[in-house]
Amino acid sequence: MDKRMSEQSALRERVKELTCLYNLAQIAQRPGATFDEILQGIVELLPVAWQYPKSAAGRIVVDGRSFVTSNFHECPNVLSADIVVDGDCRGRVDVVYTDKKPPLDEGPFLTEERNLINAVAGQITLIIEREQADADKLRLQEQLRHADRLATIGQLAAGIAHELNEPLGNILGFSQLMQKQPGLPDPSERDLAKIVATTLHARQIINNLMLFARQMPPRKTPVNLNAVVEESLGFLETRCTRNGIAVVKNLAPDMPEITADASQLRQVFVNLVVNAIHAMPDGGTLTITTREFDGHVLLGVEDDGCGMSQEVLAEIFVPFFTTKDINEGTGLGLPVVHGIVTAHGGRTRVDSAPGRGARFDIELPIALKA
Repeated sequence: MDKRMSEQSALRERVKELTCLYNLAQIAQRPGATFDEILQGIVELLPVAWQYPKSAAGRIVVDGRSFVTSNFHECPNVLSADIVVDGDCRGRVDVVYTDKKPPLDEGPFLTEERNLINAVAGQITLIIEREQADADKLRLQEQLRHADRLATIGQLAAGIAHELNEPLGNILGFSQLMQKQPGLPDPSERDLAKIVATTLHARQIINNLMLFARQMPPRKTPVNLNAVVEESLGFLETRCTRNGIAVVKNLAPDMPEITADASQLRQVFVNLVVNAIHAMPDGGTLTITTREFDGHVLLGVEDDGCGMSQEVLAEIFVPFFTTKDINEGTGLGLPVVHGIVTAHGGRTRVDSAPGRGARFDIELPIALKA
């Protein structure tokens, strides 16, 4: 009789375990359920699968977030299993008894319950891996859409640039010829000067478009990054002073030469500094840094201005995206920076948050020695 009761008891426990795992699988496949809803649903399944369900409570911890049953509290009688994803422990599953129980195989818990909690942790691992795979898929799709948009905009930009270059060249040429005519009235001279300045500005925008569309390949020669910074700052320090911006230079001595297009690197630096100036309308500190590391040189441009939100950061390298007023920016400055740096085999890193400024780090490979 005792043997039959023991077998019946073991069978009941096994049925509870299988029911728990079956219900877990159903919750994991629930259409439209969020990750949090799935984990909360799983933790609610745990108590009824244990030998003393009225005293059992459950908790699932994933990446520091806890999902618990209503009666859960820390207890000495606990059975735990780690949730391990790609070799990293991301959390654990806990089942506790809220009151004292007689000792069994593992404290007050059965060997079968150890197997069950391990199986639950394994299923949660699979759920996390599925969530990561779905997130990676969405991220890849967005990257492909972004690349397609950039390619389309690049083709459009190149076409517009080619079409506008000729008429702009004619406007500039004839305006400069007229400026050379003797006896021009003062109002006409001023008007011609405005035409020339506006045309030169338009040509600079065309050059930006050409750079973005990769229609102007870099002419690479040995370049010293400190020299680029010093030359470019000569044109920008007056503007910084006028805007109440202090310039701090942390330029590493004896910087190695890199193979680069000096004029394009100057444009990168100027675009970053101008961007920083716009971010500090009430003044501030602009910090310029250069250094060498791991076969690369680094150019850092940091401001203590208004900073950028994560939403803005996600868009700053998208052509024509700008947070400036309509007459203050074309939305090409940072995309041009990104395009030039990429064409030089480098990369651009950005760190920013609202209220704590922004830092742009440009990393470029050092020139190979002959």
